[in-house]
Amino acid sequence: MLNTTNKTGKKTPDLPNKYLELITKFPPRKISSEKELEVTQKVIDSLLDREQLSIEERDYLYLLGLLVTEYEDENHSIPDIYGVELLKVLMEERNVTTKDLTFMFDSEENLTKVLNNQISLTLEQIEKLAEFFQISPAVFLQERSHLDG
Repeated sequence: MLNTTNKTGKKTPDLPNKYLELITKFPPRKISSEKELEVTQKVIDSLLDREQLSIEERDYLYLLGLLVTEYEDENHSIPDIYGVELLKVLMEERNVTTKDLTFMFDSEENLTKVLNNQISLTLEQIEKLAEFFQISPAVFLQERSHLDG
């Protein structure tokens, strides 16, 4: 559905109210400092803490993830690997076993399926992995965007 703006007369897409609420509460902007990164990360964490996300919340989360990824790419040394591949590297570098992570995946079988790219990481798993490894969830969200697209 399109709306006509009063000022320009151009057609613009209707944005769902929930999405407008999100961008009004915390407008997404290019991150230019560690403080802005920290604040953006807190908004991301608050979304990841929810049991389920609406389509609008997922879109907003994805956008914030892109902003974090862009900032980290420009300002932090992050490897060019994401998602499951990064998880494997982190496990190896930090001597973490599948048994150490099983609690995040409900079973060792689910973790094995994730590591073998048979199933995707869930938002809940991404949040737990980010907290466990003390890294941004954006490095795991990158993989989701490729799988969903």
